[in-house]
Amino acid sequence: MATLFRVFVLQECHGWEHETALVGYLRNRPELRDKLGFETIPYQSTLWRSWHERFTPDLRETVETAARTILIKAQNAGVETPREPARKLRYHGNESGESDPNDQTTLEQAEKITGHVSRIVFPAFSLERGEGCEIHENAYWDLQTYLGLRERLAANEGARSFIYESTRDRTPLGHAHREHIRDLSIEQVRAMYRQAVTRLLNEVAGTEQFFRAGIVAIDITEADPFTGDRTGHEDEIIGTKETTDEYAYQWATVQLVGNAVPIVLDARPVQKGESRLEIVKDLLNSAEEMVHVDNVLMDREFDSQHVLEMLSQRGLSYVVPKRMQTSEKAQAKRLLQRGQDRYEADRKLHLGKNEWHETTLTYRRKEDSEHDDHRQYSVFMSNCGSGHLTEYGYRWEIESGYKSIKRFMAATTSKDFGLRFFYFAFACLLYSIWRAVDLLVQVELTGEYEHSPIVTADNTLTLLKKETGIG
Repeated sequence: MATLFRVFVLQECHGWEHETALVGYLRNRPELRDKLGFETIPYQSTLWRSWHERFTPDLRETVETAARTILIKAQNAGVETPREPARKLRYHGNESGESDPNDQTTLEQAEKITGHVSRIVFPAFSLERGEGCEIHENAYWDLQTYLGLRERLAANEGARSFIYESTRDRTPLGHAHREHIRDLSIEQVRAMYRQAVTRLLNEVAGTEQFFRAGIVAIDITEADPFTGDRTGHEDEIIGTKETTDEYAYQWATVQLVGNAVPIVLDARPVQKGESRLEIVKDLLNSAEEMVHVDNVLMDREFDSQHVLEMLSQRGLSYVVPKRMQTSEKAQAKRLLQRGQDRYEADRKLHLGKNEWHETTLTYRRKEDSEHDDHRQYSVFMSNCGSGHLTEYGYRWEIESGYKSIKRFMAATTSKDFGLRFFYFAFACLLYSIWRAVDLLVQVELTGEYEHSPIVTADNTLTLLKKETGIG
């Protein structure tokens, strides 16, 4: 602990924000490593976890105070001190006044910001391999990013190609890569993911254009249908959301939508026997630790009265489409006969033991519907009035996001549940980095943020592939 204390004082004295710079500093000064008592150079992820998890807030404050005291004493004595660099990238509009940056300028900004963001995010991930390994841990994240760069690329084939495209002396083999990933528990993967996203949110929060509050969407997506033998994996390969005879892995996410940059705040697997209430509670607990949530948007598979009651008890508003049962179909038929496009009605949903959840049903006629009967109408449940129905349109972002996330996933035929989930979670992280980088580039060049990206996903992934090799 005393050695780590001295190491972080050294980092604070030099004004380094990231552990990467400290690792590089120690690598170039073997005599300093000997004085500190290091036999090998610690990984940046080890330093990051020590600072954020092992050190208490009081101890971190003591380190910072000690570093400031050393700098002041040195300056007073006339000793040259390190020049403290900017603690964050400066976000500002394009001083030239040009509002439409050219492609080269955009890519230059994207490269700078992608490198900055990746050095913040990736140290939150760790394989817990111990010290002294020949292949640097960043090589594994580099390979995983490389797999996401190529559509439908599996670990073995990707590792063989990566040998020739990487600038590293040693890169992991496909089977070794999979073995290390399989050693991670689902809870470990989720914890590391949340740490990485928290760091990403803290970075984009430096802009006025980022909204760290508002609307989140919770949804479940499924992998491609599973066609193999699922014996022994029935609790994990559980079927599809639609009523079919197909089976698939399912993953649930909570994502910022609306005016905020669409970052996936958390992801989790869905297993047989889990209730929708349990899934929503879990994801909301994560989301509310990171951002202030006002409104929750969900698909009709979450139209459980117990889910809605839980949201109301948390003081959250919601908009959820309702599956049309006999009474809703009958009401829709009456509206059709009257030619009425919209209708509201209060409804009490039975919770059991003479308890009820009060909600408002809003019937809305679809424009240009392909149906000529009651199916022209959709029914929404909300506890915040029909005026919030327009916000439900924000859910398209999560659907379009899933398409990109699945594009970033490595291919596999493995039935290992942890490996499958890691591939999905890492793809969510790459997607979130892309959208965050795009926000930062737009703000840097124009001072504004539009939801339509000006930085492509391939641009970001290519830059990330370069930047993960920093160890």
